[in-house]
Amino acid sequence: MEKLIRGVQRFRETYYAQHRDLFEQLSQGQHPRVLFISCSDSRVDPALITQTDLGDIFVIRNAGNIVPPYGSANGGEGATIEYAISALNIKQVIICGHSHCGAMKGLLKLNQIQEDLPLVYDWLQHAQATRRLVNDNYPDLSGEELMEVTVAENVLTQIENLKTYPVVRSRLFQGKLDIHGWVYHIETGEVLAYNPDTHAYEYPQTELEQYHPEVGPAPGRYVRTSAPVVACENPHYLGQPQAEDHSAYTTPQQPSSPRGSQETFVPTWLSPEQAHRIYNG
Repeated sequence: MEKLIRGVQRFRETYYAQHRDLFEQLSQGQHPRVLFISCSDSRVDPALITQTDLGDIFVIRNAGNIVPPYGSANGGEGATIEYAISALNIKQVIICGHSHCGAMKGLLKLNQIQEDLPLVYDWLQHAQATRRLVNDNYPDLSGEELMEVTVAENVLTQIENLKTYPVVRSRLFQGKLDIHGWVYHIETGEVLAYNPDTHAYEYPQTELEQYHPEVGPAPGRYVRTSAPVVACENPHYLGQPQAEDHSAYTTPQQPSSPRGSQETFVPTWLSPEQAHRIYNG
């Protein structure tokens, strides 16, 4: 508590004092642009990850970044979603999972936690579709690979749960709402975004012009490859590789590639085989 109390004092004396005008403006109302649904894990801070200011994002946090389907729970998630979209007119929603998620670890051994953590057990029932999908489609995976798959598939499951809300369904039909799936890697600081067109998780920078046309991509950035994406029977982003050809992935080189011949950079925590399976399906 001492650390928190001293932090409150520093906040009042420094940050607040330097941003008094912002706080005065925020006291008149809020106009966040994004609803950010993330895990309550202490290692995950949506504002820190996105480098946003006060008032920029409206946040829901719970164990496992879970969205209970409409009508299935009386918790605050549904009310917050409805308020964010109907009252605040938010047009962008991000559901963000993360590596080493304790809730997803619990989901993989659900029956073992029922006695000791009955409320957690009940809560994770809202991710039962994730558990079934992973068990049925990835029987050969274990350890960290299985965890990566579970975290990523759960984000997609929760997107489907979010779509069961009437206000969400209506805004999607009108073209007034976009939903994004992200995965945050604690150990590297990387964020990957699901691309429904390629059924792959990619760096969100791929949606932006992050390189100069004369010198190519900035070093270390992930750029979508010009090579064809391997077809994936699974409609989600993961699955077993369809071929052993990993030529779509190259080692980062000097940023000299001209536009139109960008190289694809593989996250360093994955082997080429893992990257091929996970990011190309």
